[in-house]
Amino acid sequence: MLKREIYLKKIRPFYESDLIKVLLGMRRVGKSVILNEIISEIQDNTDVSNEQIIYVNFESLEYSNIKDEIDLYNYVKSKIVKNKKMYLFFDEVQNVKNFEKAINSFRVDFDSSIFITGSNGKLLSSDISTLLSGRFVQFKIMPFTYKEYVEYSKQKGKFQDKDLFEDYLKFGGMPQRFNFNSESETLIYLKDLYASIISRDIFQRFNIQNINLLNSILKYLLLNTSNIFSANSIVKFLKSEGRNVATETVYNYIDNILESLIINKVNRFDIKGKKVLSSLSKYYATDFSMIEINEADINLNLGARLENLVYNQLLAFDYEVYVGKTYNGEIDFVVKKGRKKKYIQVSYILDNEKTILREFNAFNPINDNFDKYVISTDKFDMSRNGIKHLNIIDFLMMDDF
Repeated sequence: MLKREIYLKKIRPFYESDLIKVLLGMRRVGKSVILNEIISEIQDNTDVSNEQIIYVNFESLEYSNIKDEIDLYNYVKSKIVKNKKMYLFFDEVQNVKNFEKAINSFRVDFDSSIFITGSNGKLLSSDISTLLSGRFVQFKIMPFTYKEYVEYSKQKGKFQDKDLFEDYLKFGGMPQRFNFNSESETLIYLKDLYASIISRDIFQRFNIQNINLLNSILKYLLLNTSNIFSANSIVKFLKSEGRNVATETVYNYIDNILESLIINKVNRFDIKGKKVLSSLSKYYATDFSMIEINEADINLNLGARLENLVYNQLLAFDYEVYVGKTYNGEIDFVVKKGRKKKYIQVSYILDNEKTILREFNAFNPINDNFDKYVISTDKFDMSRNGIKHLNIIDFLMMDDF
């Protein structure tokens, strides 16, 4: 089993804190495994007994009798050990109605450290955030990064760098998919996962009326990663297929899809005006496998997958990520972390002077001194004019950026 140090090192400082630790991520990205790793670390490094640990997985039928905040509160209260600090772990807690009221009461009533996970982007909706304001820290959990995949493959004795990179671009980093040895088995698992997200995290949760329309919109978003478009673009596409759909309906479906965390929305940032723009956005898949099962030929959209790959890695590096707008074009990414800012262009291959000039000259409208990068699959360093060139695998293998 791969120990996901990329997240554990961020969460450890809060093990004993009374702040509520929220692990948010798409279904099956490994949130439960991380919770169990946290439990093991707490017990290995302290004298915490089993009785001080309460772990509830709300996807298990064992806890199907816990329907709302009262049921949850009474269950936990019955297991509290007097005069001892309790460690409370609630997996997929959004399945409990008004769970946030119980969570807040645990924080108030008991000496406890609380960890919760969820696969719904509304886990911390405005109402919940108001109730728990200033009392939680959030960690976004993603599929395996490429570096994690390499480390896992070394553990399994399957390390061949080129094959790994191609496999990762095709099938992504969902942890459980590595349990399968053949492409056919992997695809069956991934298609079942995709269907589960559509059915449980979108269709049922939001009472969607038209599942075929939902599938069409989600497929459009996945197959157009890295392209800037609006809901009106999708309306026009659906109309070309003989479907007349209101723009508002498309917006609602996109919101529901985003809340399942299968896709991330990236806003544009006006570099000159230094403000986030609300019109037109890009969408990136949380995992490449969701693209693969909708598009059989990886070579049809390889450049977009590389851009998606860089985006996901930037999230792993804890950057705020935007699409950059200049007066005469676009920068693939503007990223921020505290006072640090960087500009990034992504290209599959810099195979001719025209392509090289296009990628490097995209930074010409930017007159500040923050770092600028071009990332591609090329192995030769093409840095020029203060702009750094990085090989994409070297970038993916960094501990920080």
